[in-house]
Amino acid sequence: MTETLKAPPTDPFIPLLDSLDPEMHEGPTWLTPIRKAGVAGYASSGCPTLSDEDWRFTNLDPMRSCSFQHPSDSKGISKEAFQSIENPLKDPACIRVVLVDGIFNETLSDRLLLPEEVCLRSLKQAVQDPESPLKNHLGQYTYGNDSPFAALNAACFEDGICLKVPKGVQLELPIQIMHVTTAQPQASAIFARCWIHMEAGSKATVMESFHGMDQGVYLSAPTLECLVEDNAYLEHIKVQDESKQAFHMASIYARITRDARMDSHHLSLGGRISRNHIRTHLDGPGLCCTLNGLSLAQGDQIIDHHMVVDHAQPHTESHEYFNGILDDQSRSVFHGRIHVRQVAQKTDAKQTNKNLLLSDAATADTKPQLEIYADDVRCTHGATIGQLDDQAIWYLRARGIPMARARRMLVHAFAGEIIDRIEHPNIRKSLDDLVWEQLEALPHFHAHTSTPLS
Repeated sequence: MTETLKAPPTDPFIPLLDSLDPEMHEGPTWLTPIRKAGVAGYASSGCPTLSDEDWRFTNLDPMRSCSFQHPSDSKGISKEAFQSIENPLKDPACIRVVLVDGIFNETLSDRLLLPEEVCLRSLKQAVQDPESPLKNHLGQYTYGNDSPFAALNAACFEDGICLKVPKGVQLELPIQIMHVTTAQPQASAIFARCWIHMEAGSKATVMESFHGMDQGVYLSAPTLECLVEDNAYLEHIKVQDESKQAFHMASIYARITRDARMDSHHLSLGGRISRNHIRTHLDGPGLCCTLNGLSLAQGDQIIDHHMVVDHAQPHTESHEYFNGILDDQSRSVFHGRIHVRQVAQKTDAKQTNKNLLLSDAATADTKPQLEIYADDVRCTHGATIGQLDDQAIWYLRARGIPMARARRMLVHAFAGEIIDRIEHPNIRKSLDDLVWEQLEALPHFHAHTSTPLS
């Protein structure tokens, strides 16, 4: 950087910005304003505190006490080490691309089954291509980096994935993007950036999964931008299974146009503190956007979802279903806002957040919001926080089902409300198995409380 940025001394990321390698900023001139806007955006906001309204339930002090560095070793990992990663997708019939510490790894990726007409390449390569249409799209749907971590990503990203599915092409096999963070001598900060462009009438399933190679401290701050054009369908699945000491601050942005559909499913398992900042721009009549989320938290984990669904055109539809299963002293945060512009008549929007507390010490904070400027709409929202229903347990026990099994059935059914919404059958089955495995590991999943039969 040419000048030192000013920020409170407790901000862990200003030194990171000051130490940016000038070579990383070499590239086309159209990328320079995006970089500069990211630097300026973060410098003006800084690392969020509890005094920031959007962060008042998510304490980032553990992150603020760390000193983050860019990864020092860009050699990647061996195939043997890569194969030791527990992949949530058990189906080998997929197109797999791998990012190691935010950098595309050709050796570990497998694109043999990718149709020739589909363009899937590293973001670094796409940016350097003078014919690339990225200059007309990258950074255009991030609402001016409305999250400080989206701003950090814009300033610091080096690589990622660029996917373009041409008009009318419908992919049968899913694409998996694996984000792998390696062990580093110091806490590292990873800024992968992915771009998905679904042209008119196309269809694809894209699954992102996030993995830590050890249980160390690091920051993963990815940004995903999606453009889903007329009559296209994108099913996006994200599995966050970072190190239990990691910080995961993701930003997801999507613009959806006429008669298109996008489903985005989020399974949050790992990380000490994680947050999905999701913002969708519904920009054409007849479209449908569905956001689903399931959080499984234990220990002192914090899992935060912050969403804005912007209904910018009439006759648009959105659905949000987010469930949390919380154990020990863990915490979930849900902040969902449905914004309906004056022009967006005939909007149909639903928002639900439900939280199941397996421990008396677990906490859920929920803030569903409706911001409506049109008068001919149908919008609903609701939230619940509680423990297992005694009447439901009694009903199962009255039919001869033991207490422990009754509890397991109810908790699994609660998780299934989200997992069952995944359309791709192989991914749905893989994640249902993963959720069951994760539930079995929760300390109070098998708790044997006494619920009398009379």
